[in-house]
Amino acid sequence: MSVRLDAATKERLDALSATTGRSAAYYVREALIEHLDELEYAYQLRGEAEALRRGEIETISSADLAAELF
Repeated sequence: MSVRLDAATKERLDALSATTGRSAAYYVREALIEHLDELEYAYQLRGEAEALRRGEIETISSADLAAELF
């Protein structure tokens, strides 16, 4: 796997690596682990919203929902 970074991000990553003595790959891996759940969730929500717009997911009105809850 390769990752392309803009110059500013690469400079920041290189500086962090130099300061801490850890590899750039370590920090890329840590960032991915930290944020992968958030990315998966965001794309899941986007997919569900698109399915709703296409009418592929059944919905109920807020009044019907309130009636079910009380």
